[in-house]
Amino acid sequence: MLRPLLLAAAIVLPVPVLAGAEEFQAVRDRQAFLSLVNGRDLSLPLFRIRLSVEPDGRIEGSALGWEITGTWAWKDGYFCREMDWSGKAIPYNCQLVEVRDDRELRFTVDRGEGESARFKLD
Repeated sequence: MLRPLLLAAAIVLPVPVLAGAEEFQAVRDRQAFLSLVNGRDLSLPLFRIRLSVEPDGRIEGSALGWEITGTWAWKDGYFCREMDWSGKAIPYNCQLVEVRDDRELRFTVDRGEGESARFKLD
């Protein structure tokens, strides 16, 4: 029961904004998204989250030492995914993707209307 709560906390944890940092810009097409993530990992070190989003629609990685698998597709300008975290289903959701400085991605659930998570691009 604790694992889902920790993952939820990691996904909505606020990240401080640095003064003078470039603003987030929406990523609206699949090719632009792939150019950002191809060959790079998404990470949130505090919770030991590391994800790989593959061009063929696979998601692989880990969080807090447990495996994450899933699938994704680009639909109507949104990143739509479903995942499994070591046996715990993470339901299908379409998310607004935004980029800052080509080093950070922000995913906002419910097509940009819900909570956000920020990941470093490594």
